[in-house]
Amino acid sequence: MKERTPIKRAKQLQPLSRDHHHTLLLCWKIRKGFAKDIAPERIKKYADWFFENHILPHFVAEESYIFPILGSENELVKKALMEHRRLTRLFNDDEAEKSLSLIEEELEKHIRFEERVLFNEIQQKASEEQLALISSLHEEHSFVDLKDDEFWK
Repeated sequence: MKERTPIKRAKQLQPLSRDHHHTLLLCWKIRKGFAKDIAPERIKKYADWFFENHILPHFVAEESYIFPILGSENELVKKALMEHRRLTRLFNDDEAEKSLSLIEEELEKHIRFEERVLFNEIQQKASEEQLALISSLHEEHSFVDLKDDEFWK
């Protein structure tokens, strides 16, 4: 197996990459919930909370300040926007078990694409002014998790 070297992320994009890390943990929590035979409705309740409080604001930040660096006609941006729409539809699906399985799978692929491909391209193309704007608009914040039902433990 090919070993991956860590990606050197511009410090202005690091808060968004940390958002991605927490979202990958959501995927892990969904998998863990299924492995522990947790009722899908319990997992979905947490996933919906996470979507509203973390993923949606992240999508807004990317779509408002990050993607415009490459432009709306860029194929990588088009792919990311299509995936955002698809993930939003999956989170809004009421069929918990089926949607959670697809969310876990597609969300992880989406994050890997953004981290390994899209953010690298953005980082290469962004001017210092654009990176400074991102930094001023998307400040680092402490991740706050919902501890009401830690089904994954």
